[in-house]
Amino acid sequence: MTRATTSQQLAEPSLLRLAGLPYFLIAFIARLPFAMMVVGVLTVVVSARGSLSLGGLTSAAVGLGTACFGPLLGAAADRFGQRTVLLVLALANGAMLLLFTFVVYGTAADGFVLLAAVGIGATAPQVAPLSRSRLVTIISDRMPEGRRAKTVSGTMAYESAADETVFVFGPFIVGILASAIAPWAPLVGAAVLTVVFVGAFALHPSGRHVSQDRDADGKAPSTVSELFRPQLLIVVVGILGVGIFFGTMLTSLTSFMADRGAPEQAGLLYGVMGVGSAILALGVAWLPAAFSMRARWLVFSGILLAGTLLLGFVDTPGTMMVALAIMGIGIGPTLVTQYSFGAARSPRGRSATVMTMLGSGVVVGQSIGAAFAGEIAESVGTPAALLLPMVAAFIAFAAGAANWMLSGEKRRAAPVKP
Repeated sequence: MTRATTSQQLAEPSLLRLAGLPYFLIAFIARLPFAMMVVGVLTVVVSARGSLSLGGLTSAAVGLGTACFGPLLGAAADRFGQRTVLLVLALANGAMLLLFTFVVYGTAADGFVLLAAVGIGATAPQVAPLSRSRLVTIISDRMPEGRRAKTVSGTMAYESAADETVFVFGPFIVGILASAIAPWAPLVGAAVLTVVFVGAFALHPSGRHVSQDRDADGKAPSTVSELFRPQLLIVVVGILGVGIFFGTMLTSLTSFMADRGAPEQAGLLYGVMGVGSAILALGVAWLPAAFSMRARWLVFSGILLAGTLLLGFVDTPGTMMVALAIMGIGIGPTLVTQYSFGAARSPRGRSATVMTMLGSGVVVGQSIGAAFAGEIAESVGTPAALLLPMVAAFIAFAAGAANWMLSGEKRRAAPVKP
């Protein structure tokens, strides 16, 4: 019996075989332009217009465009398929990046700069959430039901680790291009990467794969109102808290290091949290099934909250690194668990919509957090700004507590469907 079971498991295709190794390489590189956009926009605006304030507003405008249009683009991908939507976005976003570069170096008023920035965000290809949706659809449609839950958990772990890695290397690439060539180079580079690799992501054979839940006309069997169920909205609130944490932590950390005369080292310290977060995110796939998803959310967001509480006592870069390392233990697994809940609770045929809702929640949170933290750090001081990551972590933890109440045994036992 054991030998037969083992042979059957070996015969069953893995997700790597179903999607193919080139898929994961293309999807990884296709994320880079999005990670480069916000920092690239900030860099070129400060250089061309000489205004840090305008640079911050412009970066926030990119996030606003993504937040407003991201879920709509996800809904379009659910309705018409990812390939068509992504091909249009690859060309449109590449063009908007080049247009923004011309506008910011031209004589146009600042309002046009902000408008062009919104256009960049509005046309940003949602590669990360659409990759999650694509892989969850493949898992749900083509893998045995008994393996789906564990495979989805591992997939969300990989995807979150990939996001963490890209958002560490994205700003690094921006810095290299801006220093070696010119401040406009990162945006031109992002435009080229968008057209080439987002286009390749769209044309990959998996881009034709549409969920079996969709009918011949592309319509979903579920209603739009199912996107607003409390069990799904609480996940959006929780991931918004994570986004706010990212924005407030990086901004307040920059202020902390600026007070010590080394603002350029903020990214290096932030990397301590990012690397730890990526490693722990991958580790989620190996956690025992008895450690339920709702328990993981509470435990790891609690670790994140505990790490932020240490910010009230840090006074040197060394103690800051300790606090960031603890936060890294909590943030990655929390994000993985939230995306796993999103996949499990997606209404039938609307997985791309849900994943872009969650992705937009992170972006909105980052924009809100960075804006508030920057204003408070400048007007009140760094100690006050360091309180904001605590608030953000509490939002993520409180959402986890609410999710515990909303998650019954029957809901946890339900099979994962896109």
